[in-house]
Amino acid sequence: LAEEAKDKSGKLRSLLNAIPIYKRTNALDGAMEAQERGFSLLESLPDSRDKVYGLIDLANLLSDESTGKTDCGKTPPQSKTKALLEKAITIAQNIQDYRAQSFALGELGHIYECSGNYEIAQDFTQKARWAADQDLLAKDSLYLWEWQAARLLKARGEEEKAIKTYEKAIATLETIRGDILTANRDLQFDFRDTVEPIYRQLVALRLEEDPVLAVNSPDKRIENINAALSTADSLKLAELQNYFGNDCILTIVNPEKVDVVGANTPTAVFNSIILKNRTAIIASFPNGQKQINWIDFDRESLRETIIKFRIGLERYGFDEFEPYNFQPAQQIYDWLIRPFALDLEEAQIKTLVFVQDGIFRSVPMAALHDGNQFLIENYAIATTPSISLTDPKVLNRQDLRALAFGLTKSAKIEGYDTYPALGKVASEISQVTAQLPGSKAFLDEDFTSTRLQQELSANTYPILHIATHGQFGIESKDTFLVTGNNQILRLNELEKIIRTTNQGSQPVKLLALTACQTAIGDDRAILGLAGIALQAGASSALASLWYVDDTTTGNIATQFYAGLRDSQMNKAEALRAAQLAVIQEGGKFIHPGYWASFILIGNWL
Repeated sequence: LAEEAKDKSGKLRSLLNAIPIYKRTNALDGAMEAQERGFSLLESLPDSRDKVYGLIDLANLLSDESTGKTDCGKTPPQSKTKALLEKAITIAQNIQDYRAQSFALGELGHIYECSGNYEIAQDFTQKARWAADQDLLAKDSLYLWEWQAARLLKARGEEEKAIKTYEKAIATLETIRGDILTANRDLQFDFRDTVEPIYRQLVALRLEEDPVLAVNSPDKRIENINAALSTADSLKLAELQNYFGNDCILTIVNPEKVDVVGANTPTAVFNSIILKNRTAIIASFPNGQKQINWIDFDRESLRETIIKFRIGLERYGFDEFEPYNFQPAQQIYDWLIRPFALDLEEAQIKTLVFVQDGIFRSVPMAALHDGNQFLIENYAIATTPSISLTDPKVLNRQDLRALAFGLTKSAKIEGYDTYPALGKVASEISQVTAQLPGSKAFLDEDFTSTRLQQELSANTYPILHIATHGQFGIESKDTFLVTGNNQILRLNELEKIIRTTNQGSQPVKLLALTACQTAIGDDRAILGLAGIALQAGASSALASLWYVDDTTTGNIATQFYAGLRDSQMNKAEALRAAQLAVIQEGGKFIHPGYWASFILIGNWL
């Protein structure tokens, strides 16, 4: 259509989009031809915003492929790259487009940053900030150039000024985060390229000071670690907002508590923060003390070990003669837990709460192994996407009943997969309703979004228990639960139903999803699972990382609810008791594939 309409801007956009594809497929002749045609088209375009952005995009495409918003390529930029950006600046100034001018100036500043010419880079970066300040609609570029200024200050050894400038950049970003995380932009936008690194770089800069502060200023050290944790928590909120898009509703209930959960609770909080070439594990104790351990492996090495761990977990039952390989579980234990083992013992910690980052979200912590025991044998365990979004309040055990839905039949969802029958779900739902008097259950054709809405509107159910296939995609639109009659319930629809019916004195407190599966190694999908309770308006979720086609699923759910109903155990302790009951059956059930898939998300009390 663009060709037929002789729409030069459209043709230019098509050519620019094709160049990276040619490069990825090693079709270098095609890439070169597209570049030359792009040059010709740009020359024929009248001066306009489209032309400025075309020049900027083409300049970026001429750069080394490893050059990003913060990274520099291995080869110096071509003189043609600078010429394109200089031309973009001139045109943007002539048409008095401050936003376009800001991007052109900032990108040229980045070229000089990568050349190590920090003074000239700083000059262009300051001009880019000035141009962005002239246009209220250019805030999405302002934070980029404040961030660039912070990197330049760090490169020149001015760490304190760099930290303040990073903080200013993030403050600007926070004011527009909702807009830029959910909207299309003129220039190519990628959360992992233009938002995520700013938070990680500030955390890294703060934590670089830790060894010196630990010796010279212990109080300032704690303050500094808390600031790093606060920045990491802001990143978690940004990730959730980016994942759930315009449907994102996040309620910050605990703004000051990004690290601890109270001085009188035997609970430690573990934060993992993945940085460029290493990972920080920060343990926060009830007395306010913090300990840091560094994992000196890059992201890919972490990923390989964790994927190997998950594959081993999900191979339960495949080969009765092949013993479980404990090595990956012990390796991850050595990274995350062993450095703090004595501190945990001295503080008499009973519960571990994990705020995980990236690929660590796919680790069921219960299955870690110290060489003698699984972690769940020593601690109750929970996870949360963000402590500031978590409200640790004790569950009201009066009238503890469930609204339960289950799918036993296979389902074919158009545009997605065929989902197999879940043979043990009927038994599971029966056990759940028997365990919690006053509960109601609906299976297969009776499992509909309409029925869910009707029941939640007519009655109060502290527990919503759903045993069905859950799809957790890279984007929230591909995140849904499979219902009866080959239908789906998208996450945003579930959220609306729960929130609109959650106004009573006893809203849904616990969402249980017991037949879900998440793709191994897909941390975006795990983010969707981790955020589902928060997004749906429930304070906690009991969810499975993979489906266990065995009676153990029903047994764990039943034991979990029995623990909540009959004892003073909190949710984390009740899940631990249920998992220990499976382990104690011995034989094949020692394999964590049978019991470790269940994780508790959110409020653990």
